[in-house]
Amino acid sequence: MSSLRVVVVDDQTLVRQGIRGLLEVSDDVAVVGEATDGAEALEAVERLHPDVVLLDLRMPRMDGIGALEELARRGSDVPVLVLTTFDDAELVLGALHAGARGYLLKDVTLDQLVRAIRTVASGGTMLQPALTERLLRAAARTGPEPAEPATPIEDLTAREQDVLHLVAGGYSNREIAHMLHLADGTVKNHVSAILMKLAARDRTQAVLRALHAGVLRP
Repeated sequence: MSSLRVVVVDDQTLVRQGIRGLLEVSDDVAVVGEATDGAEALEAVERLHPDVVLLDLRMPRMDGIGALEELARRGSDVPVLVLTTFDDAELVLGALHAGARGYLLKDVTLDQLVRAIRTVASGGTMLQPALTERLLRAAARTGPEPAEPATPIEDLTAREQDVLHLVAGGYSNREIAHMLHLADGTVKNHVSAILMKLAARDRTQAVLRALHAGVLRP
């Protein structure tokens, strides 16, 4: 199997070098480029065509959210995984609205980082439980985004609400199945129903729509 091609975007040299050093241990992930800000990230994406971008948010010249917005404007479909700190809940919320496929804290283990890269590269999302409560509170403060679609949200069943809360906690279908004593296929069906009722394209957007509709609260 060919390695997943990753571009690391962070204005701190030691952070970039640390991530590269970690990922060099993995057999199926390769760092093919680095960038120190959002503008360099855009150039790297266009030139290198990576499978995943690991993106810091607070950077000079062009920050992470600016880069995400420009990638969306250009029609890029490269999945972006945000690397953040505990202080960045509202910034992360903005990044998710701008199109990021998930977030991680910068103190994650190598296994967690590689798993997240694989997840977003395969079309999934990664919501790390350690930041979820802070995101819920940030969303409650900021209110709905103007760009949120006006599509009415159908009522979720009690079980779908249970699943949605665990999805917001960053748990996988298998973990949710174990916690709720359900079959994996049953959880997958519940998640599909949630996405349909919330008119969401993926798990991240479902959580954001639920927050702004008042379906999911801190």
